[in-house]
Amino acid sequence: MDFQDKEIIPGEILPVVIIGNGPSGICLSYLLSGRTPYLSPEVSHPNPLLSSKLGEQPHLSLLEQDLEYLCEGLEGRSSNPVAVLFDSLLLPDSDFGLDHSSPLDWRYEPERSVPHLVLGRGPPGGAWHAMECSMLTLSLANWMELPGLKLKDWMREKRRNVRNDRATPAEIASYYQHYVSQMSLEQNFACGTTVTGVTRQPSNQEGSPPCWRVTGLQRREGEELGDGSTVSDEVPFSLLAHNVVLATGTHDIPARLGVEGESLPHVCHSFWELEAAISRGELDQSSDPVLVVGAGLTAADAVLAAHHLNTPVYHVFRRSVNDPGLIFNQLPKLLYPEYHKIHQMMTQQQYQAPPPPQSHAHNLQTSSSSSSSSLPPASSSSSYSGYLSFPRYKVVAFRPDKKCVLESDSGERTVLQISKALVLIGAHPNLSFLRENGRALGIYPEEPITCRRNPIDVDPFTNKVLGAEGPGLYAMGPLVGENFVRFLKGGALAIASDLAKRHRGEEEEDGEKYLAIDRFMDRQKRTENEVRES
Repeated sequence: MDFQDKEIIPGEILPVVIIGNGPSGICLSYLLSGRTPYLSPEVSHPNPLLSSKLGEQPHLSLLEQDLEYLCEGLEGRSSNPVAVLFDSLLLPDSDFGLDHSSPLDWRYEPERSVPHLVLGRGPPGGAWHAMECSMLTLSLANWMELPGLKLKDWMREKRRNVRNDRATPAEIASYYQHYVSQMSLEQNFACGTTVTGVTRQPSNQEGSPPCWRVTGLQRREGEELGDGSTVSDEVPFSLLAHNVVLATGTHDIPARLGVEGESLPHVCHSFWELEAAISRGELDQSSDPVLVVGAGLTAADAVLAAHHLNTPVYHVFRRSVNDPGLIFNQLPKLLYPEYHKIHQMMTQQQYQAPPPPQSHAHNLQTSSSSSSSSLPPASSSSSYSGYLSFPRYKVVAFRPDKKCVLESDSGERTVLQISKALVLIGAHPNLSFLRENGRALGIYPEEPITCRRNPIDVDPFTNKVLGAEGPGLYAMGPLVGENFVRFLKGGALAIASDLAKRHRGEEEEDGEKYLAIDRFMDRQKRTENEVRES
C-alpha cells in the first residue's frame, strides 16, 4: 500500500501503528481486524484446570477475559505466560506430539476492529524473505502457522508430496505473504517503508492529546526507463499514533566478535555469503578449511552446507558440547536428525591440543600444513572426516594471509590456515529510530538491546514497554525474547487484549460522563420547575 492511497488527514491520530511486518505484526493485525477468539461449545481443552476456567464465562471472548487468571498453573517452553496460554489454546498438548483440536472458535466481528497500520521494509513476512532457502525450519510446520489458516493445508496445495512436518524458509515466507491476502489485511500494510524516528509528541494548544510521532521513508517505484527498469524514489512520511508496537525482530545487524581483522574480505557474517561462495565455485574438497564460528542453528546449517561439498570445516564455539544451554541438547533427536548429526560431529571430532614444549611456554601453533593435518583425512575411519570442532575456544584475531588465531578457555593458542571464515553468532535489532537505539528500554538499560541477553522489558500480561517515555508503547516477538513463531503469537494476544480493555474503559468513562451530565441537566430542570411552581 502506498501512503498516497491512505486517507490520512494531516494531524489525524491513528489508534495503532505496528513497526515490523513479520509474523508478529501480521498476527497482531489479524486480531485488530475484528477476528475474535471465543471458547467453542463443541471442543473441550485437555487441560482440566484451563478448561474449567474458560467455562466460567463462555460468553466472553478471550480478549475480554483475565489473561493473568487463565495463565495461572500453566507450564510450557516459553517464559512468557500469555505465550504459553495462547499456544496451549491454539495447539493443545503439541509438545507431546498430539494433535488435539483447538477449543477456540474464531468469529469475525468488524465492530471490534481497531484501525491500524503495519509498516515494513519488504513484503509481509519480514526476515523470512531473506533467509536461506535450502534448509528446513527448526519448528514443526504447524508451529509456524498463524490463526485461521492451516499451514499444512496450504503446503499441500503448493506441492503434492509433503515429505515431513517441516518446511523451508521460502515456503514460510510465501505462506505469510499469502496469509495477509487471504485474511484481507492488505489495506493495513504499508510495505517498502523504513522508520527513521519514533518520538513522544506533547499535547498542543489545539487540545490534541500527547501521542507518538512516527517518521520515515517509503520507497515508491517511479517512471519506467527505456530498458524496462524503473527508478525508485523514497518519499518521507510522518504519522501520529496513540499506540506504537515494536515488532521489528532481531535479524537486522549481524553480531560481531570485535577482534582484529574481522573486516578482512574473507571474513563473512551471514549464511548467504557462504551460499554465494559455493555458487561461484570457490569452495570444494581441495579448499583450505572453512572456519565456522558459533554454536547456533545458523552455524550448524553452514557446517552442513560445507560438509555436503566435502569442504573441510573448522568449527569454533565458546560452550562445552555438554552444556545444557546448547541448542542441540534441547532438540528431540527424531525430529531434528540433521542437527543431531552436527552435535555428534561436535562431540566426536574435538581438537586435541598437543602437549606443551618442555623448554619454553607454548607458542603460537602450527603452520598451514600441520594445522590441516589435524583434520581427519577423507580416507580415515572417522564417520565425519574433514571436520574438526574447537569447543570452549574463541577467536583472537584474523590475519590477511588467511590465518586465524584461536585461544582456549585455559589460555592455549593455536593458528589455523583457512579459506573463509563465517562468524555466525546471532544478530542485533536495528532500533536506530529510537533514542540511543532503545537502550533505555532493555532489562539492563546500560547495555544494547539483544534478544537473549537484554530484551526489551515489558509487562508480561500486556506487553507494555516498562521504560517508555509515555503510555501506548508496546513490544513483541524477538525484541522481548520470543524467537519462535509458536510463542510470539502470545504477544499479539496480550497487546490486542490490553487495547480492547483500554477502549472499553474509555467508553465506560465517556458513558459515565454523559450520564453525569444528563443527571445534572435533570436536576437543573427540576429546580427550574420548582422555582416556577413556587
